[in-house]
Amino acid sequence: MLTSSSLPWRRRWASAGLSTAWLLRLLSIALFLGLWELAGRIPISLAFPTCGETLRALGQMALDGRLARAYGYTLEPLAIGVAISAVFGVAAGVLMGLSRPFEWIGAPLFIVLQAAPMAALIPLVTFIYGIGLAAKVVAVVILAAPIIVLNAYKAVRNASPSLIAMSRSFLASRRGTIFRVIIPDASPLIFAGLRLGVAAGFIGVILAELLITPTGVGDLITYHRSVAEYPEMYAAIFSIVVFAAISVGTLERLEATLFRPDKRGATVRRLTRHAQSPE
Repeated sequence: MLTSSSLPWRRRWASAGLSTAWLLRLLSIALFLGLWELAGRIPISLAFPTCGETLRALGQMALDGRLARAYGYTLEPLAIGVAISAVFGVAAGVLMGLSRPFEWIGAPLFIVLQAAPMAALIPLVTFIYGIGLAAKVVAVVILAAPIIVLNAYKAVRNASPSLIAMSRSFLASRRGTIFRVIIPDASPLIFAGLRLGVAAGFIGVILAELLITPTGVGDLITYHRSVAEYPEMYAAIFSIVVFAAISVGTLERLEATLFRPDKRGATVRRLTRHAQSPE
């Protein structure tokens, strides 16, 4: 039996576990950077710079503004494509989860799009939309939308049967059950799909910059590779990894804050009040 005197010890254990997790993450990063430095000093390839050279090049590119200008070009199609994918993807996924005909029509299409290799679709996108902003936005949507749609679809389809049965026992209408029970219960998985869609969209915009027209961060990679400035090339690639990790990590923390398990009881109580309220 837990007593009030045991709670401080539990807090200390939880704090120690959190500190250990951060320590292990830092050790993992340090090990990766150390192995990178060692591989560059051997060297495993003349085109493989050391970690120190890459970080110095990254700092120089950040100071002279090249990196900021490149990300300005890269983030524009990414933001537009992710916004379109989020609005369309959540709506389509919810419809597919609620309606069998929409599921039969849409599910095979989005499953095929998710499995299709993006590089093979780039020539078709270029042929239809050219090499401008529209083509890059389409590339982002092609990669991000299927993930968002399928996550929303599965979230709605697998909404808690007990909550749905509870709403029906309180004589809630179909509309009330959808908007007050099913969608709130599916929100965590829908948000997870949005987070994964952002990561996929970032892959799409970088592929578009490398394969359609060299702009933004893709232009930095292409240019420095062509003139054999490998530290700068790897610095651009490293910045992509860091930016994507920070963005997805931030969304993951937001997801944990909004949908953490200790809010589940409050959510159930809120859904109960909504189901009891008149339409």
